[in-house]
Amino acid sequence: MSETPYEAGPLWLCQADELDEIAEGRARGFDPRQIGQDSVFVVRHAGRLHAWRNACPHIDGAPMAWRKDAYTNAAGTHIVCSAHGAQFEPATGHCVRGPCLGQSLTAIEMDIRSDGSVWLRTH
Repeated sequence: MSETPYEAGPLWLCQADELDEIAEGRARGFDPRQIGQDSVFVVRHAGRLHAWRNACPHIDGAPMAWRKDAYTNAAGTHIVCSAHGAQFEPATGHCVRGPCLGQSLTAIEMDIRSDGSVWLRTH
């Protein structure tokens, strides 16, 4: 799947309190399109939340986690692809180790609305 799945318009992700549950250096996957697998994950790094498409740039469409919500290394310092161990900076999505060195994850922008709902922006 080479194009981003959020082209049709804003897409509801969750309520903001669900994002509050993500600990520093950890991530959580989401299935906003209701397709039966997480297509987006959100990681907390340096107190900020970053949303990424759940697909490694090395093998387009390959999911990143080796099990539900397991997107980061044990130390919580990098996002790790389970398929081949590539490591990505959590804040930039830039690959710093592995076969996709120099490539990046696809960022997904989030809007947190006044009612506490979190929406993915169109690209």
